[in-house]
Amino acid sequence: MLVDDDLKVREAMSNLLNSVGIETILFSSAREVLEAKLPDRPSCFVLDVRMPGLSGLDLQRHLQANGIETPIVFLTGHGDIAMSVEAMKAGAVDFLTKPVRDQTFLDAVSNAIANDIARREATLAARKHADNYETLTQRERQVLRLVVGGSLNKQIAFELGISEITVKLHRSNMMKKMHANSITQLFAAWQSLPESVRRGDE
Repeated sequence: MLVDDDLKVREAMSNLLNSVGIETILFSSAREVLEAKLPDRPSCFVLDVRMPGLSGLDLQRHLQANGIETPIVFLTGHGDIAMSVEAMKAGAVDFLTKPVRDQTFLDAVSNAIANDIARREATLAARKHADNYETLTQRERQVLRLVVGGSLNKQIAFELGISEITVKLHRSNMMKKMHANSITQLFAAWQSLPESVRRGDE
């Protein structure tokens, strides 16, 4: 999604992206973006900094405030160090100044889209782990918490006041429900759960 108030820049950048198979949606202002129904697919924003009305940095703040995490690449002819620092601190993937080499621009956009794909996959995985966690019994949740904390079966048995054989049974059921084949996979699933769950606020 390319946002620039200069028609020639929009067309040139769009043609460049289209030439390598990257589909573009063009906007002439930040306001147009805020009023549009944005596509729900891997993508990125390419934003000019200085535009009539809301600036690119203003748009970045609005997107964040609305929970839109699509990666942002800034492309501007009026950038300075302060602007680039502000943009990058706020999460921009890159900050390019015009004129920019075609390959540098394409690399930045490709990297941003790759970041969005990874973010979406991580979000989907976290949702699946959370759904799996909901299927656990209270005892299985206790065992999970102790396992990822590094406790051995005999330590878990002592902590919960149950036999080691019972711990093994709960642990096996918990691993199956969490679709984890190893402690490494289980720990990764645990880390993706909401912080409130990991804190024990449930």
